Amino acid sequence: MTIRLCFILVLASAAHLLPGQMPHRHAFDRAIYFPDVPGYKTLKCDFHQHTVFSDGSVWPDIRVEEALRDSLDAIALTEHLEYQPHRADIPHPDRNRSFELAEQRARPYENLIVVHGSEITRRMPPGHSNAIFIEDANKLLIADSVEVFREAKRQGAFVFWNHPNWVAHRKDGVATMTDLHRYLIAEGLLDGIEVVNDLTYSDEALQIALDYNLTIMGTSDIHGLVDWQYNIPQGGHRPITLVFATEKTPAAIREALFERRTVAYFNHTLIGREAYLRPLMEASLQVRQARYQGITSIAEVVIENVSDATYVLANDSPYSFHSNTNVLLIKPYSSITLEVKTLEQLSEFTLPFTVLSAVIAPKKHPQINLHITVEP
Repeated sequence: MTIRLCFILVLASAAHLLPGQMPHRHAFDRAIYFPDVPGYKTLKCDFHQHTVFSDGSVWPDIRVEEALRDSLDAIALTEHLEYQPHRADIPHPDRNRSFELAEQRARPYENLIVVHGSEITRRMPPGHSNAIFIEDANKLLIADSVEVFREAKRQGAFVFWNHPNWVAHRKDGVATMTDLHRYLIAEGLLDGIEVVNDLTYSDEALQIALDYNLTIMGTSDIHGLVDWQYNIPQGGHRPITLVFATEKTPAAIREALFERRTVAYFNHTLIGREAYLRPLMEASLQVRQARYQGITSIAEVVIENVSDATYVLANDSPYSFHSNTNVLLIKPYSSITLEVKTLEQLSEFTLPFTVLSAVIAPKKHPQINLHITVEP
């Protein structure tokens, strides 16, 4: 009994790590981790989720429990304002109730921030949009499809366009700008766009984000159970937005979103602007050791991945490898040893790679340069 109790306590403590502390990984450990980057904390956020208070299948406290298990830093429950299929069973005239229940459940856990949000649910255009950091969801029950965005802005909301590639709105699955969305952007009423939603990624939405200077978002839009939808027990993960904030507070997260300091994390792949993606990759891939094999000119270089992402690297250097091809796979929380044929013994050299598991624009991948200092 004593051993069993100790094991439970160890698992419980792993879910409440100090900010920036890397978890010790086990086979069934699901905590998502990314290192901080220079000047910012890397916060893991999911700002699009549903419960029985709109068209979801669970009570708000379950969303809090899932977020704690995934070691998220911030979440929002964004219930549909207008679409209420459970109204006959769960009547709730107050559209703030879901947030209140989640915030109450999360209160004992200081490491999880619950952001107040709602989903503005309209036909296309403008389709569906999330307003987060709002004050009162009831005031968003406005018939006019533009005035509701203005009310969200009066409350200080950050607003992003949901699933622009959704086949219910776009049969071809291609996210496409409309005149109304251009108007919303021009008026300062639309701030971001989901490049990742649930099980889908959109090249076209990423291009819209780049063309119109919108914040890149990745969300689960979960309605059922996170574990089932994303095969968590088998090593999957929910899609999230990585937010680079000056501190872990609601105000700092909001500021970072408006400044577009985000990267979407989807299927172990990173999607975002290079200015924020590059520091994250550099913090995640660390050179642990470099030395030559005796008198040979083959350098053994140990590269460790200290993040949750899987890195697929294509060799862009002038050097070939003695025991690897030019495409490398570095799994989360693991390391590889490269045998680099430098032709002569060098005190230092650089290994440039194209990161195939990261995206900075449609069909475009970033490059990372690993500087190698060889041990004498």
